[in-house]
Amino acid sequence: MNDTVVKLNGVERSFEQGGERIDVLRGVDLEIKPGEIVALLGPSGSGKSTMLQAVGLLEGGFTGSIAIAGTEASNLPADGRTQLRRDHMGFVYQFHHLLPDFTATENVVMPQMVAGVDRDEADSRAESLLTALGLGHRLTHRPSQLSGGEQQRVAVARALANRPTLVLADEPTGNLDETTADRVLGQFLELVRGEGSAALVATHNERLASRMDRVVRLHEGVLE
Repeated sequence: MNDTVVKLNGVERSFEQGGERIDVLRGVDLEIKPGEIVALLGPSGSGKSTMLQAVGLLEGGFTGSIAIAGTEASNLPADGRTQLRRDHMGFVYQFHHLLPDFTATENVVMPQMVAGVDRDEADSRAESLLTALGLGHRLTHRPSQLSGGEQQRVAVARALANRPTLVLADEPTGNLDETTADRVLGQFLELVRGEGSAALVATHNERLASRMDRVVRLHEGVLE
C-alpha cells in the first residue's frame, strides 16, 4: 500500500480576470495518509474549491505535482484522470446532486454499476451504506420525499459506494441547519473511518473542522 493517498508539491493555479492575473493557489504542498481525515479550512473565496478540483483532477490549468495513490497525475490524459477518479475517489458536494427520478437505493447503485459491479451486489452495498446512515426506512424514497439532511446522507453513501481510497467533500453540510449539519457530519466521519477511506473536507466552520484528524488552512493561496 502507498504511504500517501494524496501528495501535492508546488501546486499553483492562476486566472485572468479583466486583464489582471489572480493567483488562487500559490505553491501548495500537502500529503494525506491512508485513512486520514483532513479538514481544509478557509473563508469563502479562499480557494478551497479550486484546491479540491486540483486534488480531484477535475480540470486542467494547474502547475506542480499532483500524485494520487502513488500515481503522478499532473500530465495524464483525460481518460487517465477519469480512471484515477473512478478507481480511487468519491465526491460529496454542498448540494446533493441526486438523480430526482431514482430512489435513494438506486442513486447509490448507479456509480457501482458504472464501475461494473453486479446489480445484486450493488443493491446490497447500497442498502448497507444507507442503513448505516440511518436511512434503512427510506430506501425506496425519491429525493423529493427526503429532507435536506437525508438527501445529503444519500450523497455520502453514493460517494462511498465504490470503496474509494479518498473522499473529497466540498462544504458537505454547508446547506444544512446547525443541528442537522452536526448529525450528518458525525455520520459521515463515522462511516468514512469505518470504511478506512482518507478524506479531504473543505469547510469554513472551525467547530466542524475540529472533529477531524488534522486541520490545514488555506490563506491567500498558501496552505498553512
